[in-house]
Amino acid sequence: MSASIAAPAANAANEPGDEGLRLPIAGMTCASCVARVEKALKAVPGVSGASVNLATEVATIKVASTVTMEALAKVVERAGYEIGREETDLAIRGMTCASCVARVEKALGKVPGVLSATVNLATERAHVVAVAGTGLDKLRKAVAAAGYEADTAGLEKAGAVPAARGLPDWWPVALSALLTAPLLVPMLGYAFGAHWALPGWLQLALATPVQFWLGGRFYRAGWKAVKAFTGNMDLLVALGTSAAYGLSLYELFLGAAGAHELYFETAAALITFILLGKWLEARAKRQTTEAIRALNALRPDRALVRRDGGDVEVPLASVAVGDVVVVRPGERVPVDGEVREGRSHVDESLITGESLPVAKGSGDRVTGGSINADGLLLVETRAIGAETTLSRIIRLVENAQAAKAPIQRIVDKVSAVFVPVVLVIALVTLLAWGFAAGNWTSAILYAVAVLVIACPCALGLATPTAIMAGTGVAARRGILIKDAEALEIAHSITTVAFDKTGTLTEGRPQLVAIEPLAGEPRELLRLAAALQQGSQHPLARAVVEKSSAEGVIVPAASEAKALPGRGVQAQVEGRILYLGSSRLMQELGIDTSALGERAQALAREGRSISLLASEARGTRSLLGLLAFGDAVKAGAREAIAALHAQGVKTVMLTGDNRGSAEAAARALGIDEVRAEVLPADKAQVVSALRGKDKIVAMVGDGINDAPALAAADVGIAMATGTDVAMHTAGITLMRGDPKLVADAISVSRRTYNKIRQNLFWAFFYNVVGIPLAAFGFLNPIIAGAAMAFSSVSVVTNALMLRRWRPTGG
Repeated sequence: MSASIAAPAANAANEPGDEGLRLPIAGMTCASCVARVEKALKAVPGVSGASVNLATEVATIKVASTVTMEALAKVVERAGYEIGREETDLAIRGMTCASCVARVEKALGKVPGVLSATVNLATERAHVVAVAGTGLDKLRKAVAAAGYEADTAGLEKAGAVPAARGLPDWWPVALSALLTAPLLVPMLGYAFGAHWALPGWLQLALATPVQFWLGGRFYRAGWKAVKAFTGNMDLLVALGTSAAYGLSLYELFLGAAGAHELYFETAAALITFILLGKWLEARAKRQTTEAIRALNALRPDRALVRRDGGDVEVPLASVAVGDVVVVRPGERVPVDGEVREGRSHVDESLITGESLPVAKGSGDRVTGGSINADGLLLVETRAIGAETTLSRIIRLVENAQAAKAPIQRIVDKVSAVFVPVVLVIALVTLLAWGFAAGNWTSAILYAVAVLVIACPCALGLATPTAIMAGTGVAARRGILIKDAEALEIAHSITTVAFDKTGTLTEGRPQLVAIEPLAGEPRELLRLAAALQQGSQHPLARAVVEKSSAEGVIVPAASEAKALPGRGVQAQVEGRILYLGSSRLMQELGIDTSALGERAQALAREGRSISLLASEARGTRSLLGLLAFGDAVKAGAREAIAALHAQGVKTVMLTGDNRGSAEAAARALGIDEVRAEVLPADKAQVVSALRGKDKIVAMVGDGINDAPALAAADVGIAMATGTDVAMHTAGITLMRGDPKLVADAISVSRRTYNKIRQNLFWAFFYNVVGIPLAAFGFLNPIIAGAAMAFSSVSVVTNALMLRRWRPTGG
């Protein structure tokens, strides 16, 4: 267990006793805090007394059995404090259907101290949030009492007959098929008028190991369900096949001599088909976790560390922050860090989704798990272990795949009553056909068909498998979806609000216009770069970067001098050059009217203007102007167009003046502009955009975007921004490409469509199949085969999401 909120009283008992319920409280600092918490707890209906100890930070509460731990936690949090919590992931063995999920959740939820429990059938895991000190043993015992096994270790695939050591996992299916095949051959003969019936004793010999050895798992799991006063798929299969097998025994030993109607093939074929379906289902489910396995495979086991002048290969766990790691061409970067020496290209495709290698040099950040292409790099370690980008990505994907979508709650309610209802229908079928038609053999077979056609498995797998596949394929394309709720809401987004700076634009000044009074722009750039080449000012760096990109040869400058608040001057090629604001030009007495209108037009667009002038032989003259702006990101216009193609309205939020904002919006094709918005007001603007039938997403990257991200229905953060923004958002884009916003909506819509398709077929299959079986229109063997393959079809349909490709991909 890992405590998400530190609680000094981590070992506090959570069960009511003579002294009452003990609850760890975090955040108290004084006696007034104690009084506030006690008052809040005593106000809860059902609480007869509450005493808080500041020294141990534990509240002792006398409560009625009707008061839930979650209710107490909410009261404490509303008072401004926190409950010491711990989160645990458990591997659950023995679950086979949605009814099992509901039962395990209910069992865990009843454990004193548990605040919430979520069980995922596809991953066969439970995520439990509990009060600190609840204890793992209590959780295990609760799961065991419900008829299942729980552990924190790795998970064996439930649903498979235990394989002998060294044998493949398909051997039970193959053996069952071999034993069942001779029983089915006579059925084929009937189609050609042949009667190849096997002797009764031989049918018994072939069917018995299939029924009680290879099919023994259904009896074991079904018995556990009975002991827990509930039902599951295994119980339905055990009852159905036992009925067919028992009827055959009766006919064989007690039936009319020479007129045996045996149904051993029905029982054996049912078990074989269901085992085959479970095996195929397990294989398909493993494919839904392919994204996690691919990300885990990016982690190298060892690293080459430079120590004491030499290179030493050490286990990755031995690398510390600050260590210099040597990364040779073709190797994976083992840690997050900063390049100290060397130049190379790095392939980050499996982390960011960027298909082209990215150039890296001294001072650039590299991410653990990426591949060094063609140069030797010395990387100073900045993050290791759980704090690396790769580890955080894996945690996000795992959490999203383990979470439940809101639509799953409807399925859970149906699943809770599904098996009991099916048992009642089967009993009614048996009695109705038995008394009405007087043919109890047919009545039993029709009841068997009802039991085995019912499939709670497909219901349980419909949503989680689609979420696993969808979040997995999104992660491989650089889109991290934090939870299932964000995924479900994102499919219905109607409006996307963009923060302009850093999201649609690069977030740093660039030289966007060079306007010489006479001559070529390249010459003006050459002289400006000479003045700026030694400066670290953002505008100076923009000039130097532009000159470097244009291949301009920059002359040397001497006697450089900063003019605070106005600009800079220096001696270049025998004359004095000045670069600065209009105020500087006025002070120097330089006429700027020749470029005045152009300067004003650029200023209205939100550009920063610098003027370049020269002085030679006592004469000062204007040479031209430079305009700086936050350049629009490559692909931003295509991103807006992609959203419009999806029927999504676009809004831009910016602190720029309206003229500048509208000019940028026109260039990008954005529908609506909210200009002159202060950072503190962004959340209010986003809230105003929301309304009836309006689902709003907010896209941002900075600390000041966090409140707006939280105010939106779905927050989308650029990973190129701050951690605060990413923690607030429901979706994180691993690279600063605005086209990923449309891709995130696209994958969400595809995933949600798969969920709806799966649920439709799961419900439709049961709604149609059960009545057909009850009215005698389904042979039990066909019913069993259909049940076995219904869950396989649901998982296979979810796997179709792996074919999803992003815009232009």
